[in-house]
Amino acid sequence: MKTIKIAIAGLFLLIANATQAQVSINVNIGTPPAWGPAGYSEMEYYYLPDIEAYYDVRASQFIYFGGGRWVRTTYLPRQYRNYDLYGGYKVVLTDYHGRTPYTYFDRHRVKYYRGYHGAPQRPYKPRPVYGYNDRRDDHRDHRHYDRHDKHDKHHDRHDHDHDDDHRGHGRR
Repeated sequence: MKTIKIAIAGLFLLIANATQAQVSINVNIGTPPAWGPAGYSEMEYYYLPDIEAYYDVRASQFIYFGGGRWVRTTYLPRQYRNYDLYGGYKVVLTDYHGRTPYTYFDRHRVKYYRGYHGAPQRPYKPRPVYGYNDRRDDHRDHRHYDRHDKHDKHHDRHDHDHDDDHRGHGRR
């Protein structure tokens, strides 16, 4: 009897964990990435002209041509690992709905060539900036102050000469 209770408790925990995992997966599907352009609610794909690849928003996957075929992966291939997704231009494919946006790759590649920039974009969520400005609170241009100090020294010297002139005139 004790074994049956342990088995039922184990089965309950297994079902609870599976249900929780399913919920967390469903929450993330279709959510635009932080680096995606803001202002598009029903987008399915981005075309990334600089690397000639696509991003499937619903599946959270990159689609690129490699090894003679179109590949879907969670991460960019090695040759684009240093590509700046926040800074790179994204073309939102508002006119395509399906599973294979690369069907129109020849057209996209010509229309949205490498280096293409259409309307200005801002990311869906701004990129976090860590600590650079926190460590650097002194924004003065020290060269300006150095010049100012030299200028003051010149004035001081000039003022002393002028004072001497006044003293001299007063003694005459």
